[in-house]
Amino acid sequence: MHKGIYILPNLLTTAALFAGFYATVAAIDGNFRRAGIAIFVAMVMDGLDGRVARLTSTQTDFGKEYDSLSDMVSFGLAPAIVVYQWGVARISEYGWEWGRLGWLAAFFYAVAAALRLARFNTRASSTGDRYFEGLPSPSAAAVVAGLVWLGTELDVSGIVALGLGFFLTAAAGALMVSRFPYYSFKELNLGGRIPFGYVLLIPLVFVLIGLSPPGVLFFLFLLYAISGPILWLWRWRRARREREALDPAQE
Repeated sequence: MHKGIYILPNLLTTAALFAGFYATVAAIDGNFRRAGIAIFVAMVMDGLDGRVARLTSTQTDFGKEYDSLSDMVSFGLAPAIVVYQWGVARISEYGWEWGRLGWLAAFFYAVAAALRLARFNTRASSTGDRYFEGLPSPSAAAVVAGLVWLGTELDVSGIVALGLGFFLTAAAGALMVSRFPYYSFKELNLGGRIPFGYVLLIPLVFVLIGLSPPGVLFFLFLLYAISGPILWLWRWRRARREREALDPAQE
């Protein structure tokens, strides 16, 4: 008998794939605000499909592979094309060299996303369940999408701003293939009890995002992106102090 597939988690994965595809089409049409929003929608759908599959015990190898392919489109190709369409045409006005650097940065991001997903699928993270190894592709996509969305709202122009945009795109790609540890938030129990006062944090988050959705989302995910190098440096310094404490010759 042919095995079927579970509809609910795969429906959410398809929704994430559609959002990534729509972001690409919107960017080609020059609607970068919608393109940025679509990538964030893809993030929400991608976060839901895995949780739904675990809650309903509908995890399958097919779903895992389908989710990975969807991630490559929504968080690999789509952000690269969006940032390319947003910045390369304008940065090329300052010389063909700048235009070439722009599309190379976008291509590097896409390659890094593919390598990040391949590494994640083929081996377990050496940092354990609490941490990811390298910046997760949805978070990297959020940095790029937030950058484009915010840049569109602020009507960013000029060689400095555009160059910084492509630098952040390349940096997000590099962080994806790095070995920096990133907190996975898997220990958060959404079904558990919390003190009543913590409930106030929920509307506070929505209020902050509502003040400036592109700005707040961009800086939140930018902070998460730089948290990996900061955590690695803190661990390295702590390990160094412990070695010096154990080795009298270092005193």
